[in-house]
Amino acid sequence: MLGLLISEMEQKEIEYLLKRELEELLMDLEDGRIDHMVKRAMRERYRLLFQLLRRVASEKECLKYMPKRRENQ
Repeated sequence: MLGLLISEMEQKEIEYLLKRELEELLMDLEDGRIDHMVKRAMRERYRLLFQLLRRVASEKECLKYMPKRRENQ
């Protein structure tokens, strides 16, 4: 386990960057031209980034980016 001390401004910047990346991934996941293997890797990246967001954002903010449950998992 690692610890990290950051200022409130740095925390907000990390939160902002994570949200933008999650939004980009969501848009790309809806693109039908992208191969399913690539989308699988994108979903894994989304899960990882969401876990990071949970550490710096409020519960209310995290709910907006909650990964959707998939039927075939």
